[in-house]
Amino acid sequence: MTALISHTSFDSLDAFAQSVFWGAVLGFLEDPEDPNEAGDGECMIFSEDGTRRLLFIEVPDAKQVKNRVHLDLKPAEGTRDQELDRLLGLGAREVADRRRADGSGWVVLADPEGNEFCILRSDAERQG
Repeated sequence: MTALISHTSFDSLDAFAQSVFWGAVLGFLEDPEDPNEAGDGECMIFSEDGTRRLLFIEVPDAKQVKNRVHLDLKPAEGTRDQELDRLLGLGAREVADRRRADGSGWVVLADPEGNEFCILRSDAERQG
């Protein structure tokens, strides 16, 4: 017997704003029958096929320390550096640049509420 992950939950100061940011980052959608709205205390977004879900729950406290869990992302299309530019344009901020001269490595980013995540090279970049 095993357990399945239903969804991943994130504490948030603004659940709606976080759902909008992460929806744009990941291409996730809200449930059209139960749309997320500004002021909602809980906002869920879904992958296009519905198999992956993120839930943002409002809490009164801002992030205090480094994340114990974070997402490592890789570009679905294009390069790591192109995706980095896109994510910065969506409102992420760079925390640490771990790229190496040989092209390997990653960049640590933070979402608008300070939750850290990483952008890795694409599959094509790692194979090339």
